[in-house]
Amino acid sequence: MSHNSFGHLFRVTTWGESHGPAIGCVIDGCPPLVPLTEIDIQGYMDQRKPGQSRFTTQRREPDEVKILSGVMVDEDGVQKTTGTPISLMVQNTDQRSKDYSEIKDRFRPGHADFTYDAKYGIRDYRGGGRSSARETAMRVAAGAVARKVLQGVTIRGALVQVGPHKVDRNNWDWAEIANNAFFAPDKQAAAFWADYLDGVRKAGSSVGAVIEVVAEGVPVGWGAPIYGKLDTDLTAAMMSINAVKGVEVGNGFDAATLTGEENADEIRVNDVGQPVFLTNNAGGVLGGISNGDPLVVRFAVKPTSSILTERKSITRQGEEVDVMTKGRHDPCVGIRAVPVGEAMMACVLADHFLRHRGQVG
Repeated sequence: MSHNSFGHLFRVTTWGESHGPAIGCVIDGCPPLVPLTEIDIQGYMDQRKPGQSRFTTQRREPDEVKILSGVMVDEDGVQKTTGTPISLMVQNTDQRSKDYSEIKDRFRPGHADFTYDAKYGIRDYRGGGRSSARETAMRVAAGAVARKVLQGVTIRGALVQVGPHKVDRNNWDWAEIANNAFFAPDKQAAAFWADYLDGVRKAGSSVGAVIEVVAEGVPVGWGAPIYGKLDTDLTAAMMSINAVKGVEVGNGFDAATLTGEENADEIRVNDVGQPVFLTNNAGGVLGGISNGDPLVVRFAVKPTSSILTERKSITRQGEEVDVMTKGRHDPCVGIRAVPVGEAMMACVLADHFLRHRGQVG
């Protein structure tokens, strides 16, 4: 299976399966002399790891990351990157492969079981193997390294919709995200979602979500036309996350409802002579190049396909069956997608930072 890598100068390759002994990644192209320890990475891993609330899968994984290569301690006792490939690993400790024995020869509706089997002639039925969201843990680890490269850039993500229920943007408070289990910037929405998802979880069902990721401090000039557009890489990165079915930048699809007067971001000059955009409908990107405004990307995550309601499907042998997926699953997988979206934003920006520096100095 190819295509396990993304990025150009800051390049990430992930490896491992959901129910294998470990998962990991290799980061190639990280500049040397960047201070980096496992502590720098672990905090982000803890945000994504499962089993932290009743609203996520109860699989218990500590997700303790180990740095295997690419760093050394300098004469001042500071561990820094050496410019060589950085290898990171996380052990899997709470696999329950027996939970999946009943669907060994059955295709779960909504999952990649059918397409993987049709393409490769084999599939890892134990939690989905490479198609499992377990793989995203290593994206988060790589994103933590990317953030160390991106000095001066702040990346934050938030859950802005669960099922049909959206946050009230008048209540938006980034600090509130740390106070609830949903990465919600709206205290009232978080309280409502708790009751709403309790009902979904008890029914053995699931719902989708929308995540918004914002990067501030990105200077003008990152990205390149025509096939190296910053928003092209950002949307591709978000689309590669498990269960994502739609991505938009800035106003996104809502731009189709606006007039040219409403959508175009007007420009003025501030009191120090710097250009200022009066609005940010473009989401911080013009012509594939960052314009200095915050980068705003949103992506939609479908409902978790593993539910306790029987759905029509077939076996590998072509027999018609009803499938009910047992095991430990997220009633809303979008919750844990927030740190994954942040990580993908960080990796893409680190790559574009290095590409920009390489081209224009």
